[in-house]
Amino acid sequence: MNDTDWMRHALEQAALGGEQGEVPVGALVVLDGEILGQGYNQPIGSCDPTAHAEIQALRQAAAKVGNYRLSGATLYVTIEPCHMCAGALVHARIGRVVFGAREPRAGAVVSQNRLLDAAFLNHRVAWQEGVLAEQCASLVSVFFARKRGDSNKSKRNSKRKSKRD
Repeated sequence: MNDTDWMRHALEQAALGGEQGEVPVGALVVLDGEILGQGYNQPIGSCDPTAHAEIQALRQAAAKVGNYRLSGATLYVTIEPCHMCAGALVHARIGRVVFGAREPRAGAVVSQNRLLDAAFLNHRVAWQEGVLAEQCASLVSVFFARKRGDSNKSKRNSKRKSKRD
């Protein structure tokens, strides 16, 4: 399998999160052609602010190998990692991160910071962006468009109710 194939799998994970009302971001950790861990965003459902897709996948992978160090593994994620997740990649000694679309507000790899390129870090994580970027970005855009549509619909309905009362 190649980066595109793995990213398709990450997109499947993202879709699962979206179906549960979570921001649709999916991730997986791969080493030697094997998925060690996978996950999708779950901070809302789990009441855990750290339950990002990357963290879920890292936790599962570390448990599977019995070590928090995942040297040589690649993490595939549909959206550019935030600062928390980028830091976790460094601590886990991930070899490479491949992400689909940039996250212009909170991306810590290229959009807001270049954290993985920082000279002060004791481990370097190679990175690549743009794999299935349009599909990755579209999944998030559609999710938020639906959310805004539902929100606008609720506002319109509540205005109608109050006019009737």
